[in-house]
Amino acid sequence: SELGFAGEDPSDVEDMFALKYRGARFSLGYGACPDLEDRAKIAELLRPERIGVVLSEEFQLHPEQSTDAIVLHHPEASYFNAGGRRT
Repeated sequence: SELGFAGEDPSDVEDMFALKYRGARFSLGYGACPDLEDRAKIAELLRPERIGVVLSEEFQLHPEQSTDAIVLHHPEASYFNAGGRRT
């Protein structure tokens, strides 16, 4: 809501799964960010050990359910896959 587009969310759950809304968040290891090893770069920047979160040798955050992100906003941004096809 702080970015001004919270009211644009679709009412149909299928549209939510089809990413027909702004504000989707994507994790490392998926489509647009396939290299899970990039998590080490984020950990270097964020220093999660300050709050008791550690990065394993397999690039997983512990404790379980921990999440990392670098979030950027641009009104024309969209998700894409490695093949370059926009969805």
